[in-house]
Amino acid sequence: MKLKTRRISAVLVAIVGVVVWLCVNPESYESIFTPVENTGAEAGVTDEGSINDGDVTSVDGRLAVEVLGLLEVKGRAPKTGYTREQFYNGWPMIEGCSLRQKIIKREFGDSAVLDGCNVVAGEYDEPYTGDHLKFAVRDEISKGVQIDHVVALSDAWQKGAQYMDASVRYEIATDPLNLLAVDASANSKKSDGDAATWLPSNKKFRCQYVARQVSVKYKYSLWVTEAEKEAISRVLQSCPNEPSVGI
Repeated sequence: MKLKTRRISAVLVAIVGVVVWLCVNPESYESIFTPVENTGAEAGVTDEGSINDGDVTSVDGRLAVEVLGLLEVKGRAPKTGYTREQFYNGWPMIEGCSLRQKIIKREFGDSAVLDGCNVVAGEYDEPYTGDHLKFAVRDEISKGVQIDHVVALSDAWQKGAQYMDASVRYEIATDPLNLLAVDASANSKKSDGDAATWLPSNKKFRCQYVARQVSVKYKYSLWVTEAEKEAISRVLQSCPNEPSVGI
């Protein structure tokens, strides 16, 4: 009887250990990335923290317009109490490199010139402006490229995240599904706007942009405002077969 009790205790300890490990190792969460051009492939951060290609997937196999219909529609909650620290205190480290460095490398692809973890040169098709950007030195990348939360953290806070556990808010802030390397000026113009107040000037990317937004909101049970839903619906009218983006 004592032996059986010890075995049960050991199993419980092991389970608790795994849960704790997942909480402190965000690299273990698999997420995906939709490139600007529909190439039929996705990419994401694997268990090892590297970036690999994979099959295109969608939220429950649904189209973006269908996922939009699943989101709760409500008014904004107060912004009171919002700070970025309510979500995270900096980029997590993955195999010695920061998530920010991983996201930039992910989008620069094979053109990325590395110095350790840092991308010091390269080029890519920037999604928000549609421009093909080339960088010759690291300082140009530092000034010209920012990591955007597709669903802004302030927007997430006002649409449900403030009522969630800190661990869920951390996932929202560090999920590669919600992260894009974008033009710094375009990101500043977006600020914390939702689709009702800001859309990329690159109209070819708008369908993918709002599809990613509704997918993030569906994944984390965030709601949309009526104005936001109407704005997203207008975009998706031009691309009714746009897939949702999921894991």
